[in-house]
Amino acid sequence: MSGRRTARARALFAGALLAAACLLPASAGAPVAPLQAAQLPAIAKGTAGTTEVLQPVSRSGREIYESFRSGLSDDACAVETSDRWRQHFAHVPHDLANRPERLLPLFGYVVDALREYHLPSEYALIPFVESGYRPGARSPSGPAGLWQFIAVTARNHEIPIRPGYDGRLSPVESTAAAVRYLRTLHGMFAGDWRLAVMGYNAGEYRIFGALRNAGQRAMDAEPEKLSVPGIARAYVRKLQALSCLLVEAGEDPDWLDAIDQPVPVLTSAALPSSVRRLDRWAARNGHDPALVRHFNPALAEGRAGRAGGNVPVMVPARPHDALAALQPGAADAAAEQAPVFLADASDLVADEAANGAQEEAGSTPRTHTVAPGESVWRIARRYGVGTAQLLKRNGLETGSVLHPGMVLLIDAAEPGEVPAVAN
Repeated sequence: MSGRRTARARALFAGALLAAACLLPASAGAPVAPLQAAQLPAIAKGTAGTTEVLQPVSRSGREIYESFRSGLSDDACAVETSDRWRQHFAHVPHDLANRPERLLPLFGYVVDALREYHLPSEYALIPFVESGYRPGARSPSGPAGLWQFIAVTARNHEIPIRPGYDGRLSPVESTAAAVRYLRTLHGMFAGDWRLAVMGYNAGEYRIFGALRNAGQRAMDAEPEKLSVPGIARAYVRKLQALSCLLVEAGEDPDWLDAIDQPVPVLTSAALPSSVRRLDRWAARNGHDPALVRHFNPALAEGRAGRAGGNVPVMVPARPHDALAALQPGAADAAAEQAPVFLADASDLVADEAANGAQEEAGSTPRTHTVAPGESVWRIARRYGVGTAQLLKRNGLETGSVLHPGMVLLIDAAEPGEVPAVAN
């Protein structure tokens, strides 16, 4: 990032924080109340040197689920869903509800990565099939990590493997590679996720050959009629069964309540070359060492000395990262913590200004007109309200579909007021 862009980003974000601070009440002579952690975004530099979008440091598991659900290519249970695979994966909804600190953050990270590129969230189910969403999973036959890459495939997809560091076990490196590959397959097979996952499992050229032999085109193919290996056909059925199980779980209010608890937003950070022990670095930077170790099995036994400099590690976003980046000399202090860069904060300024103007006026509740492609989760995050609140205020349910032009009531309506939802 150039010095001019960095200075502009820092100035914009500083202005955002100042504007937000000015809108918060403070008693005479007392310091202005700080932003709450859930409101304060954390920004980390990606492994390719790109600046990530402002994001909250935590969110609820329900928000992750709703993002997954709204990104499905088809959220209706397929008629041919296999009872065998439904039984095999019946534990997944239970695991999400009972191990939220381990599963939901990673699941949310993968869902976010896919949705950023407008890919169906069915692909986020692949790690359940491959590894049970265990970053350190290894197969006796050789595959490793969330996505179970073999060594040759990993190197073909630019995942580094060297003494002391296996990038297949890095959720950051492996997910980036998997999403790149899935984007390619998705385009190759005209956006049919079923053909794409067959290609992911059996190889794209084998699927192209099956299409050619059947006289079919990717754009209007019938995957169930293709002559492909049984394991590739079963792969589609596994993902369909998983999707169906999660859609059905979302109809259960008790299950939704169970996952409706805060979990950290995961982000990537470059581990300084001076660091030798991941646990010590995590503790110094305010992270739970055990959790950081769990998310980063690529560093054998948590030892970073042989991994090389600036390897990406996955960590929970921290509320003070954004503020620390505003301090003089912050860039020089990066030797012991993840480097932080700032994104354009104009949206934050606009949202805080809108909130303050409404509080000052004390009258008209805010509304939002739905634009194409917007989800309940995204709208709720923009205005700093809970998704459950937003749904309730507008008489919507978890599975409700938003249509462009609908007007949603953001703030609580006056007593007796009808929710402002329109087609």
